[in-house]
Amino acid sequence: MNPYIIIIVAVLMLGIIIFFKLFTAWGTRWGATPEECAGQMTGDAYRAGGPAARTAMTRAISLHQPPEVVWPWLAQLGRGAGWYSYERLDNGGKTSARHLVSWIPAPQLGDASAIGYLRHLEPGRELVWWTGGLQYFGANVRMVIDILVRAEGAGSRLVIRISGDAAGPTARLVIGVFQVIDTIMARRQLLGLKERVEAYGVRSADPELPENDRRDQYQLFEVIYASGQTAGVPGKEDAALWRRLARDDKVIVTSRE
Repeated sequence: MNPYIIIIVAVLMLGIIIFFKLFTAWGTRWGATPEECAGQMTGDAYRAGGPAARTAMTRAISLHQPPEVVWPWLAQLGRGAGWYSYERLDNGGKTSARHLVSWIPAPQLGDASAIGYLRHLEPGRELVWWTGGLQYFGANVRMVIDILVRAEGAGSRLVIRISGDAAGPTARLVIGVFQVIDTIMARRQLLGLKERVEAYGVRSADPELPENDRRDQYQLFEVIYASGQTAGVPGKEDAALWRRLARDDKVIVTSRE
């Protein structure tokens, strides 16, 4: 092979590696202060003693609304209201709610969605979602999504830490891919949330997209509430799997199913 071609390919590969390193270094702590990145959060303990291939991505944003206005938007996130991110990529093209949806119940431990089950809940302040034992391209992956809102002056500070670890021959590759994809989606989600909170506050209706009788109006992926009721499209993603895990972990003690 021509040595110049080898050099060109090597330079291109090195450039790609450097780009992704810089991109993930920026994206995995987007908006967060060094103190927020280093601080302990509730979900950190869930991965104690896990495999060496791991990541912790802490992102944050300031919102010009108090926590009591922000919280209802967090409470319905992924629980029937959509994800506030890139709709075609993570919501089947459905438009995430731009109001507080009337029929979505308050969060309960054991609620299950595409991002795991709700393992920790401090109403008005924090939700922690847990995914354990996901098989992804030859690796066994565990993931924690810790969502925390606190007062910041007259507004709020929202900190979201998405952390995960992986075991298996492709573990480090899977972690790297996870960092890139999540950086793209999570940043858009924070901005989408900020837009909604600051523009609409606690409004209970959207005149441009009024509620109908469909429970998949705003969200594609299924959510199974702790009560057993559902929203989203049945069978889309792994809510049923995470509900079983919640029951195995005795987070759901009783069921009306």
